[in-house]
Formats: sequence, structure tokens, C-alpha cells
Amino acid sequence: MTPKTAQRDGGIRPLTGKVALVTGGSRGIGKAIALRLAADGAAVALTYHSGREAAELAVKEIEGAGGRAWAVQADSGDAEAVWASVAGTVDRFGRLDILVNNAGVGVLGPFEGISLEDVDRVLRTNVRGPFLAAQAAAAHLTEGGRIISIGSCMAERVAFPGGTLYATSKAALTGLTKTLAKELGPRGITANVVHPGPIDTEMNPADGESATMQAELTALGAYGQAWDVAATVAHLAGDAGRYITGASVAVDGGFAI
Repeated sequence: MTPKTAQRDGGIRPLTGKVALVTGGSRGIGKAIALRLAADGAAVALTYHSGREAAELAVKEIEGAGGRAWAVQADSGDAEAVWASVAGTVDRFGRLDILVNNAGVGVLGPFEGISLEDVDRVLRTNVRGPFLAAQAAAAHLTEGGRIISIGSCMAERVAFPGGTLYATSKAALTGLTKTLAKELGPRGITANVVHPGPIDTEMNPADGESATMQAELTALGAYGQAWDVAATVAHLAGDAGRYITGASVAVDGGFAI
């Protein structure tokens, strides 16, 4: 899905010269973020778990528009892979300015039926992965650096049962973000978390089984698009976001009201 083209004064691309790493950037919200940051001038590294073909297509789309991109296989639940993706980005592009922690997994269902294996897998990917990626990235980020994590509207409002584990993992990103903002602020590095609401993706299509219910839970009564989230990430990643840190930004159509 291609995000809407950013409005640029005089055709200047605000992220020219910057390098971004987007985890889980081969599809859905992650792909929209990768495309938008590239459209704004950044060189983009994106990780994928198993969808190599989709990742390569995203890279081709960016390169076809005149940008620079690189796809690397990395399971965000694998510490070594997380560290290697950060190091590989710096090796390939010479620097790192923006980390977008987007990769995640969800296990939904009654609380009593969640297995220990489910708990470990979700927390390893959704919490430990972003923590380790931020830790690795911080060694390379300089003044003006950005860490942006993708949470969920369920971190702010649980409107229906069955999301206990997922909501727990996404709520943890708020605590991570606030402490990163405090620790990295003196270095001129910001940290923020974006909480999407119902977004039309392959994982949660706007014509899916529960789509009507989810849409009705928003103030706007409709699903959002992946580029809605990407636009907010781009704002936080650029100079316009320089004075925003430690914030939880809802892109949810009023779901969390």
C-alpha cells in the first residue's frame, strides 16, 4: 500500500541524508512507513521475518522511485538477529538516524487459554525485541536521532475481551518510550510511541469478520489506512518532531476516547 505523497515546501525532502531502520517493514503498516520515510528522502533498511518476496518488492518500489533501500531477514524475537540488523544497517549506509520498532506478533483468545509458549513468544518479539533494538541503535544515534515504536490502541483502551497478552505487550512500549526519552533526551534523541487503531491491512482487513464492530468503536466510524500511521511516524522522524518526546500518539480514529 502506497502512502499519500507528503506535501513539501519547494520540493525539499525533509529526511534527505538520514538513514532509517524499520522492523517488520515488508508489509502493512511497516511497509507504508518504509515507503513514506523513503519518499521523504531517507535511506531505508527494513527487516522481515519470512516474507522475503514481499520485502524485495518493497525495496524495488523504493528504488524505482529513486530511493535507497535494503531488506534483511531478522526475527525480532531473536536477539542476535536484532543486533545484526542494526549493525548491518550502519555497515551498509554508514549511519543510523531513525529506528522504527514496528515488528510484532499477536495471540488473541481467552486469557485462560494462553500458553506459556504464547507468552514467551509475544513478549520476546513485542517487548524484548524493541528494547534490544533501541539499545543497539542508541550506540549509533546522534543528536536529532529518533526512536519510534508502534504500539496499539489496545494499550489505551481494551474494548473487547481476548486481547490480554497483546495489550500487555503493547502497553509495555509506553513505559519503554518514556524512560528512553528521559535517558536519551540529554543527547538530543527523542523517543515516542504511536498507537494505531483499526487499520486496513492483510492482518486486519476493513472487510474482515470483526471489521464492522471495530469501526463502530471509533469516533469516526471507519478504519484507517496504513499511510495514516506512516504520516505520523514521518512527522515524528523529521525536524517537525524535534520537540516531541516521551509521547503516546494515537492514530486510531478516536478509538481510545
